[in-house]
Parts: sequence; structure tokens; C-alpha cells
Amino acid sequence: MTTWKAVEREIARRLGGRRIPITGRQRGDVPDVEHDWLAVEIKHRKALPDYWHDAYAQAQAANDGSRLSVVIWHEKGRPHRDDYIMMRLGDFEKYFGDDSD
Repeated sequence: MTTWKAVEREIARRLGGRRIPITGRQRGDVPDVEHDWLAVEIKHRKALPDYWHDAYAQAQAANDGSRLSVVIWHEKGRPHRDDYIMMRLGDFEKYFGDDSD
């Protein structure tokens, strides 16, 4: 099994969903993971940008442990409703579901 398929399977398992195989799918017509309330698109990369890690570390450093650490990504000139929110999967699981590992 290729790495990206293994990543999709593991995230589907962790979220309580089921991986949808790419066979028969067209780009954007169904999510990578079938889930009751999430539309999950998974992107696997060899490395993520250092500034992502740095931004999240800054959010965590400002957290006393009682709140959910998030980073909001805003693009100049775009409305804030189009901003992106980033958090760690483990934090998401802790607040919204299973945090088994």
C-alpha cells in the first residue's frame, strides 16, 4: 500500500469514518473520508512549511492548557469568512472526539 493511502486509512480510522478509494471518484466530487459530519480532504506531504510549525508553536506557547490552540490563515484582500483554521489532529480529537493515542 502506498504511503498516502495508509495516511488516508489511518485518519479515517481516527475520525471514525471510512476511506473512499480513488477509483471511480472525480476530483472534488466526494471527500477522501466518508463521515457523518465532516467533509475530509487529506493532503500528505514529505514536509510541511516551517512557518506552519512556527505559527502553531506560537499558539501553543500562548495557551495555558485550558483552551484549543488554533492558527488562522488570512489572505490579504479576502473576506475573513474565507480564512482557514489550522489545528493539530490530536487537539481536534481531544475536543471533538476520540483521543486514544
